[in-house]
Amino acid sequence: MRGISRQPGAGAGTRRIGRRRRAEAAARTPWYARQMALWSHVLCPVSERERAAALRGASWRLVPGNTCVRETRRLATRQVTGWELSGLADTVELLVSELVTNSVRHTPGPVRLTLQMHDGRLRCEVEDVAVSNPVRSTVDQDAEGGRGTELLDMLAGDWGCVPTESGKTVWFELDVLHAD
Repeated sequence: MRGISRQPGAGAGTRRIGRRRRAEAAARTPWYARQMALWSHVLCPVSERERAAALRGASWRLVPGNTCVRETRRLATRQVTGWELSGLADTVELLVSELVTNSVRHTPGPVRLTLQMHDGRLRCEVEDVAVSNPVRSTVDQDAEGGRGTELLDMLAGDWGCVPTESGKTVWFELDVLHAD
């Protein structure tokens, strides 16, 4: 029972003064000022507009099937429009449709679509379990397919393919700043 007072309230004032002095001393340090600036901003209420701006990523696991590509176009268009990027909706719909169609057609397993906004760019990724990269092919004028890489070259600001642990991810980026 050493150091503990049995009388209610005894010593409470000295603890408050000690804490207050420590807090005042800490408030004078640059570290404390930086921390308060950081945490006061983090903990303040967020407006709906700021919340929407922070939510700039979406991802869906796609089930290959007859309606997969149609559903993917709907998801991508709805997400881009929700981010107030309706000027990019048609381009995103076309390019996402092309990538997902190729994945569903040439891959036996699951497919994932991911959309991300970062630094004024919209990045769309389609991940599948195939290890083969997209192939640029020469097609006849009346051919129904085979123009996916040409579409990516013409419409996307940048695009590529990267290997993953389970297969590959084909991605493209569009410049958001010139969307509307």
